[in-house]
Amino acid sequence: MSKSIVIIGGGPGGYTAAIRAAQLGAKVTLIEAEHLGGTCLNKGCIPTKALYRNAQLLKDLDNIEEFGIKIEGHSFDLDAMMQRKQDIVDRLKNGVAQLIKANAIELIHGKASLLSKDTVKVIDSEGNEIILNADNIIIATGSIPSKPPIAGIDSPGVITSDEALSINKIPASMVIVGGGVIGIEFAGIMNALGSQVTVIEFLPRILANMDSEISKKTALSLKKSGIAVEVNTSVTQIMNTGDSLKTIAEGKKGKIEVAAEAVLISTGRAPNVEDLGLDFVGLEYDKKGIKVDEHYQTSIPGVYAIGDVIGGMMLAHVASEEGIAAVEHIMGIQSSINYDAVPACVFSFPELASVGLSEEDAKEKGIDYTSGKFLFGANGKALTIGEAEGFVKVL
Repeated sequence: MSKSIVIIGGGPGGYTAAIRAAQLGAKVTLIEAEHLGGTCLNKGCIPTKALYRNAQLLKDLDNIEEFGIKIEGHSFDLDAMMQRKQDIVDRLKNGVAQLIKANAIELIHGKASLLSKDTVKVIDSEGNEIILNADNIIIATGSIPSKPPIAGIDSPGVITSDEALSINKIPASMVIVGGGVIGIEFAGIMNALGSQVTVIEFLPRILANMDSEISKKTALSLKKSGIAVEVNTSVTQIMNTGDSLKTIAEGKKGKIEVAAEAVLISTGRAPNVEDLGLDFVGLEYDKKGIKVDEHYQTSIPGVYAIGDVIGGMMLAHVASEEGIAAVEHIMGIQSSINYDAVPACVFSFPELASVGLSEEDAKEKGIDYTSGKFLFGANGKALTIGEAEGFVKVL
């Protein structure tokens, strides 16, 4: 089947869709406004995990005498850490670029918008206008950090995860607004790098999408590491006092105020639909994302959307699977995704991982199940590597 496909967005969803389409014989054009690899490679998964590794080594050094090893003091070079992070990102970006080239995919760096169900306008990096026609269009523009309506949220020193990955100084103290995956990962990293961290979460528990038992144990681990955790607490204002940022919040305990050098907003991500021309062509979407059917086709036949821009599970590997499924539908191949079997992880201390339904999910669906659990404190490998905290749980 001969098809021409234009894909808007070169993140894990977009570039994976482009490669799969090329493998199936389509003529593919991939448009990327910033950097190949999208949020995951440039401002998310990869740089965060690079810094996590630094934090992990520092925590190991803090506890090194447990293994009979003595080290007289240690320190870190933040500039060198950031350079290492960037070198890893650049290496992987180059790898993606080589994959695009090897699969004969046309790559255009520019900002795209829809003109119709089969026409895309691109303003390239030099300001030139390019009009592209295609049999099908796939929107894979990802997401951006969301900012809740908090008074003072735009004050100097209030940052998102994007800025947190490029800081040139570790703040002595930090308030993290949001106890989801991003917030908890940064809490561990900043704590290991010497920052006094307070996490404030609006919901009754941190990591609300994970198994509740994991959530509770993680909260205890954070507190044991010196990280303060406030749940059932809503931030109402961030005030710049000159010397610090004062975060004011209301919770079940009443009003609390926390002064810190920096405030990190990690209250989730929002679909990136700005300036795509969705209203111009009449494509249906809302604040949760672009509306799609089971094949990722939008309200306009022939136009598809995948990944973070449609909401749902905002994970890189989910976007990749959705990209493959969308392309295969375009090319006449029937495929589907089982969202009940998606692996997920949190690079906290200790690390967390899950796949499949949680115990809460099973109860909600009315599924009869048996739960088995084994503590790492009785596991030989866990004891030998000095990581006896935690458990494995099977439903």
